Amino acid sequence: MAFFKKLKDKLFKSSSKIDEGLEAIVSDGGEVETTVDDSVDTVNAVAAQAGEQSAAQRAEDAEHQVQEDARLVKEQAAREAAGQAVREEAERLAAAKAAQEKREAENEQARAASAKAVQEAADEAARRAAVEAAQEAETARMAEAEAAAEEARLAEEDRIAQEARRAEEAAEAAAAESAKAARQAEEEQAAAKAGERAAEEKAAQDAAAKAEPLRSTLTPVTPELIKSTEMAPKPGLLGRLMGRSAPKTVVRRVLDDDMLEQLEELLITADMGVDTALRVTANMAEGRFGKRLSVAEIKELMANEIARIMDPVARPLPLYPKTPQVVLVVGVNGSGKTTTIGKLASQFKAAGKSVVIAAGDTFRAAAVEQLQVWGDRAGVPVLTAAQGSDPASLAFDAMTRAEADGADLLLIDTAGRLQNRSDLMEELAKIVRVIRKKDPDAPHNTLLVLDATTGQNALNQVKVFQDISDVSGLVMTKLDGTAKGGVLVALADKFGLPIHAIGVGEQIYDLSPFDPQDFADALVGYER
Repeated sequence: MAFFKKLKDKLFKSSSKIDEGLEAIVSDGGEVETTVDDSVDTVNAVAAQAGEQSAAQRAEDAEHQVQEDARLVKEQAAREAAGQAVREEAERLAAAKAAQEKREAENEQARAASAKAVQEAADEAARRAAVEAAQEAETARMAEAEAAAEEARLAEEDRIAQEARRAEEAAEAAAAESAKAARQAEEEQAAAKAGERAAEEKAAQDAAAKAEPLRSTLTPVTPELIKSTEMAPKPGLLGRLMGRSAPKTVVRRVLDDDMLEQLEELLITADMGVDTALRVTANMAEGRFGKRLSVAEIKELMANEIARIMDPVARPLPLYPKTPQVVLVVGVNGSGKTTTIGKLASQFKAAGKSVVIAAGDTFRAAAVEQLQVWGDRAGVPVLTAAQGSDPASLAFDAMTRAEADGADLLLIDTAGRLQNRSDLMEELAKIVRVIRKKDPDAPHNTLLVLDATTGQNALNQVKVFQDISDVSGLVMTKLDGTAKGGVLVALADKFGLPIHAIGVGEQIYDLSPFDPQDFADALVGYER
């Protein structure tokens, strides 16, 4: 309504201005008549009335025109609003259709993805089932192989034990026969001497009877008779058991902190290491702290604790049914690898095994000749190569030769190397890689030979060689020398590697199976 009111005001203002213009036009140059004429007045009155009616008509027409314009504007606005509503409805319908199509497309994609996921899950389940079946089959195969190997090992151990028992029984029988023969010879000699003495005494008595008939016929008291009839003092029970005629004084001491500290220092000086020494003394003190103990009791306790640490690692070199069984022997310079190989070859040959030796120490001068000497002593062939040649190539050729000959065991010697010689350690790693090209499971045993005189340095050797060649067992040599031997306890406590044998001499039979109790007793000097 405000819009139409403004339009009407503008129209009225226009007509007023027009009137004013007309009046101005009329007034300009016009003359004023003063004659009074009724007819003229009447005409003027009629004209004025007609002018008033014409202005009213024009105002009414203008108002109708405004209303018509407003109606047209309103109809145009209504039509535009209706068109806008139609367009918005069309757009809404189009958007709804697009959204519906999008949802259907997404649903179709989701159904396809779900079907794909279901198929992939089924494929994965099938693959896992196949893998698990293969793993179960492999596990069963390995279990059967291990069972067969264990059965073969047990049978071999039984056979070796039976042969050892038969040899021991034969030796005992031979010793018994020898002792019996010796006793018979001694008894015959004693009887002969007794007969000679009796004849001499009878002759003397006959001569005395002839010279002095009135002399007594009693046996004369001679120094020999006095000596033979003297009663020797009998030793007591302790003397008979220990070979002593008088008991020794037993000294006891309270097991306290000072004593434990002294025992720890003693074990550390025996190359046992700090951690192992603390463990042994702590176990000794458990339940006995404050008690009075003798030297023999302390030795027994210490030996038992050491044997308890060593017992889990005392295992012989395992023998496998697969041949040839490759045994790689490693260690630093001068540790006794060559000697150990010769002794092992001799023992396996005596047990009925076919053995081949590969002289892989092409680095050290005269190493091949030394191993050939040990091979001749053991009666086994030794495969060699020129000095300075590639030991990995020799190891590969030796495996081929051992397979062709049907050998049970192949012992491979390697060059002595310090753990800080990276070039030689890399050469050892190369030997292992080349061997595994021939047999992925080889070497079946990797023996690290340790010199007992090296002390705590043996710990570092074991760590380095284990990283390079995957050491499977230890052999400790030169325990018959000045070595204290305690480092072997530290090795067992820290690494837990099997200890197969110990060397106690230079002879071919001076390689003994490791017995933890005997070793512990010998280490602390305890006699059972």
